[in-house]
Amino acid sequence: MTSPTTPSNPSNPSNIPTNFTDLGLIAPLLARLNELEYNTATPIQAQVIPCILAGKDLIAGANTGSGKTAAFALPILQALSKQSASGLHEKGNFAAALILVPTRELATQVANNIQSYAAHFNGQIKTNAVFGGVSVNKQMLTLRGGCDILVATPGRLLDLISSNAIKLDHVQTLVLDEADRMLSLGFTDELNALLALLPKQKQTLLFSATFPEKVQTLTQSLLINPVEIQLQDKDASTLVQRVFTVNQGEKTTVLAHLIKQHNFRQALIFVNAKHGCNHLADKLAKRGITSQVFHGDKTQGARTQLLQGFKNGDIQVLIATDIAARGLDIEKLPVVINFDLPRSPLDYMHRIGRSGRAGEVGLAISLIDHEDYHHFRIIEKKNKFRLEREQVEGFEIDEALINVLISQASNDTKATNRDRKKQSKKESNDTQINSDVWGARSDS
Repeated sequence: MTSPTTPSNPSNPSNIPTNFTDLGLIAPLLARLNELEYNTATPIQAQVIPCILAGKDLIAGANTGSGKTAAFALPILQALSKQSASGLHEKGNFAAALILVPTRELATQVANNIQSYAAHFNGQIKTNAVFGGVSVNKQMLTLRGGCDILVATPGRLLDLISSNAIKLDHVQTLVLDEADRMLSLGFTDELNALLALLPKQKQTLLFSATFPEKVQTLTQSLLINPVEIQLQDKDASTLVQRVFTVNQGEKTTVLAHLIKQHNFRQALIFVNAKHGCNHLADKLAKRGITSQVFHGDKTQGARTQLLQGFKNGDIQVLIATDIAARGLDIEKLPVVINFDLPRSPLDYMHRIGRSGRAGEVGLAISLIDHEDYHHFRIIEKKNKFRLEREQVEGFEIDEALINVLISQASNDTKATNRDRKKQSKKESNDTQINSDVWGARSDS
């Protein structure tokens, strides 16, 4: 890859069109944008759309919520609409555009947005989303005859390719969305396997909030003379936060699965009590995972030795109480996991701040069952963020049971509040009676 080029006048917003009609989009897309009340192009849309329409490779840095899905989806739809009216999906099990994303929630969101933008193409452009956690057979059926745009998570896409459900030979445009997050979640091998199956002649678009070493290496090997557009905030967090809902009693099983599946180089796991550290360490040991515990009962010498071993990489998994939540600085710590939620929303921020330090991409995972739902909402509210609830493939929650438990908990809370009000009223009345009786007596 040669040095990236930059768009003309990237630092002068006055020279960049903000009206969609000035960006070269065709009438069906403009009509749909008007219906959706997209009145003005965002900065990322205004700079990215012309580059993609010109057929250039692209590196774009932008934060979540910047409008980047429309930035790449609109020009891809336009390019496909100008091809055969019969649609590429009728020519075999191929895809013309491939969009790789890190999570199934994002896959669904991106596919839904693209289908919405394509409303005025009268079904000419077929878009599918494939991801883990659901039946692969159903997805194989939807891919019969191929599709124009395929939104996929890497693991599930490889499964479908191995089953001959889809081929990548005809991909014209590749989009890597949230590339830093994909790599931080351990998809490097899957990405390399997929990239090897793609044609050499294609347009490649890479979107990332941060650009750590792994992302830079990927861009150098994948893109050709790319245009580089950087619009993310300089102070944007390099920490990816994820929250997984689990069935009650399955936290340890899910934790062990995540550690083994992603083969984390190191993991710092937080629990709320000293005995909880030892208990979890014993459970993980039974599942073949060696760990060390770090809490207040350890002597200072032992704690220093543990921290040094963790910093050196001699310890892969460290289970700790909040004694490790402040001031602990482990260079390039890949993941922090909240096995127990902290009691304080502020402690949550201190915990997850152990990862994603010094500009490195980090990952913070929280495991919550139905008893944690309310408390995690409080943590979100106090810290002014909102995370999508995810599930681990193979450990999906029992929605019906969870709803019953939540309803019961809500009813119990209401009943408790009623009892407290009754008790408070009774105590108030008793106080008044006692005051009347003893007050009269004391005056005598």
